[in-house]
Amino acid sequence: MIRRRFFRLKLPSRTLVLSKRTLIMGVLNVTPDSFSDGNKFYAEEEAIAHALKMESAGADLIDIGAESTRPGSEGIPAEEELRRLLPVFGGLRRLLKIPISIDTQKAEVAEATLDAGAEIINDISGLKSEPRIAEVAARRRVPLILMHMRGEPRTMQKGPFARDVMKDVVQGLRRSVAIACKAGVAKSQIILDPGIGFGKSYAQNYEVLRKLPQLAKLGCPLLVGTSRKAFLGATLARDGKPAPAEERIWGTAATVTASILNGAHIVRVHDVAEMVQVARVADCLMNPRLAPKN
Repeated sequence: MIRRRFFRLKLPSRTLVLSKRTLIMGVLNVTPDSFSDGNKFYAEEEAIAHALKMESAGADLIDIGAESTRPGSEGIPAEEELRRLLPVFGGLRRLLKIPISIDTQKAEVAEATLDAGAEIINDISGLKSEPRIAEVAARRRVPLILMHMRGEPRTMQKGPFARDVMKDVVQGLRRSVAIACKAGVAKSQIILDPGIGFGKSYAQNYEVLRKLPQLAKLGCPLLVGTSRKAFLGATLARDGKPAPAEERIWGTAATVTASILNGAHIVRVHDVAEMVQVARVADCLMNPRLAPKN
């Protein structure tokens, strides 16, 4: 276990304090082809209802995306992304009390959804797709999540994988931070995500989780997303068949615990109610003052 550093993230509506307890980011995929939940929340009404359900279950943030980034996926135009997103943002703006993060690689989409109520930008490409996203974050003074991805979703799991995964992740995130800071984003507003499952072998995903403290040395809060991912399906395989996404919850719980004990400030999850419990117990291991009194 490592001692998490204290951070304050300034959002348009509030300040988020990171350290004392782990924040839970609920995932909302407004897509017809997500690896985890298919098109379950593709319709506006279902998406809004699910976001509110995650808030009620204890989510601290909601991360909304409309472009699938599962292995092998193809991108979509900004117009289509916004067509899926804006009705959901319109509905949630009146109802949701917790902050919304927009999961996008496009500056145009980031700008439009900030206007519609988003308060954090989550760029899975780490500014490789559109560096202008950093300019949007700087101008709008919102936190920016920078994720490490080797390659792109269409080809990232076809390799070749890095020989030294931690060197690859650290160097990649350093480059992303440098681009963001050059564009005017305050380093205090940057969150780093090692990109579990994005261009890494199954074994490398476990290595990154074990070595998260190395990323903490970069001086930014850490976000980790392991929820229901393929390396868990492979680990939990039966009769040579990977466990389906809905049967990876306990495996996710183990990796969420490991992430927290190794320094993650935020965990990005699909199963909010269950992972709220996991995080609360892991937080008591990290900080004895949080443990209940007899």
